[in-house]
Amino acid sequence: MRNARDGKTNTLTRREFLRSSAAAAAWPLAWTIVPASVFGADAPSERINIGSIGVGRMGTDDLKEALGFKQVQVVAVCDVDSNRAEAARQLVEKRYAGQSTQGGYKGCAEFKDFRELLAREDIDAVLIATPDHWHALPAIAAAKAGKDIFLQKPLTLTIQEGRVLSDTVRRYGRVFQVGSQQRSESNFRLACELVRNGRVGELKTVKVGFGTDPGTTVTPPMPVPDGLDYDFWLGPAPWAPYTENRVHPQKGYDRPGWLRITDYGAGMITGWGSHHNDIAQWGMGTEYTGPVEIEAEAEFPKDGLWDVHGDFRIEYTYANGVKVTCADAGKNKQGILFEGAEGWVYVTRGAIDANPKSLLDSTIKPDEIHLYNSSNHKGNFFDCIKSRKETIAPVEVAHRSCTVCLLGDIAMRLGRKLKWDPGREQFVNDAEANRLVWKPMRSPWRL
Repeated sequence: MRNARDGKTNTLTRREFLRSSAAAAAWPLAWTIVPASVFGADAPSERINIGSIGVGRMGTDDLKEALGFKQVQVVAVCDVDSNRAEAARQLVEKRYAGQSTQGGYKGCAEFKDFRELLAREDIDAVLIATPDHWHALPAIAAAKAGKDIFLQKPLTLTIQEGRVLSDTVRRYGRVFQVGSQQRSESNFRLACELVRNGRVGELKTVKVGFGTDPGTTVTPPMPVPDGLDYDFWLGPAPWAPYTENRVHPQKGYDRPGWLRITDYGAGMITGWGSHHNDIAQWGMGTEYTGPVEIEAEAEFPKDGLWDVHGDFRIEYTYANGVKVTCADAGKNKQGILFEGAEGWVYVTRGAIDANPKSLLDSTIKPDEIHLYNSSNHKGNFFDCIKSRKETIAPVEVAHRSCTVCLLGDIAMRLGRKLKWDPGREQFVNDAEANRLVWKPMRSPWRL
């Protein structure tokens, strides 16, 4: 950079910049760290260097999507399954074939340990698509390493992890986007704007519906396959014997078994609930709070490896009296139904409906509530890396939406009415329930 006083050129390394910026880390987002790609004589200022952590089913999709953006350059991939890491690296190399002397591309590195990837100073941002029990730790480490973060939903395995992650992201001034891509679809935004602007009259109830997971029989232990660091895959979760239905398929990218096991996730209540309950929160204007009462019932497998909830019904009560019922698709229609005193709006992927139908043609006036407008979820993330503005699905909003889901899971397991203080993020006078807002981590992992 050039000194305005004496005209001399000063060299500022990324490490020096990070050190000098440490005191500003707690300031608002506009004061945060500039991406590494703006430094260096041979580095175009528009390039965003990406590392991809977790390249299985969702991670590969995220990686392919990122490779479609001209301003993005993937320089590293990471997975505890070396076969998947190698496949991802080959995917990247194929995309950039012939570009080694153009645009400064020097190849794609392959890692097993996400901490080694995060130690690279040339990486500006990471895509994280690991199992749910591996969401919080890599994302927290990425924030501390000065990386911006795209994290697949649900945000975290526990409410406590979500609070620590949100606080850390804000403390280190990182740009953060969670994979709640429905916020970047026009029909969901329209539905929420109609509700927020009173088109259905006073909001009374919201109904959320989605499918459930099947159970399975007892699965015997199997030899750990070559290339999989199973102990690292378990990470902070309790030790358990390996079986393919616990982890992911060794061939292909079909839906993995860990999604159906409570040590690694909560089932569909966070799988689809993180999408639909997030939209319910958006439409109600409760993105930064939550319900005050929760009551639920659910069926759980009596034996077998997969032990998350089956058919279920949850009733959330908010401080303003609005009730949200979240239930399996046999009880509530897939999607989100906002019911008011003067009409209703229903929205799901690819469809929106209303009563009266004229609601869909109404215009949101300039002086009314206009919600964040994004037409591409990954594109919004990459744009915000450059502008340092907040994304459409930032970390605190993601934490609150995930919390709604996890509150439902806790209520399903306890089978009784719970009172929740969304300000303190604690159950009211309920020590048993409060023990479930966190899970112990297997040594040496900790928050």
